[in-house]
Amino acid sequence: MTSKKVKAVDIMTKEVHSVYVDTPISEVAKVLTEQKISGLPVLSRQGEVIGIVSEGDLLYKDREVKYPSYIALLGGFIYLESPKRFEEEFRKITALRAEEIMTKEVITIEEDTLVQDMAAIMTEQRINRLPVVRQGKLVGIVTRADIIKALTEEA
Repeated sequence: MTSKKVKAVDIMTKEVHSVYVDTPISEVAKVLTEQKISGLPVLSRQGEVIGIVSEGDLLYKDREVKYPSYIALLGGFIYLESPKRFEEEFRKITALRAEEIMTKEVITIEEDTLVQDMAAIMTEQRINRLPVVRQGKLVGIVTRADIIKALTEEA
């Protein structure tokens, strides 16, 4: 198999561990730990990928809230840092369910996506895994390790 012909369907893990939007954070952590994986797709009850929860997301649970710096001027406030970033961090710190801590901007791929395209997406977007979907439903997942393995086997 050459990388020009290797597709997601050829290298993806078909038995994907995933959680639903209402899965408690404790259960998410348990699945990650027991399965020795670093991230999970979050599914709607209809089976659509709507988020990703990673170990990094769970690390927010142990952080202290850092309020955005601001300057009071003429009765108003000028924020020196993004209040939106604070809101996102606060949401993750106080999360109880997967949907409250997940990353919502999920990039998915189709089964026929070529390995070089997957590698480009992962490096450009700085992500470690790509859920594979068929008609919007989760059918597999490709990780950086899968791509490296495919490229190594080719060489």
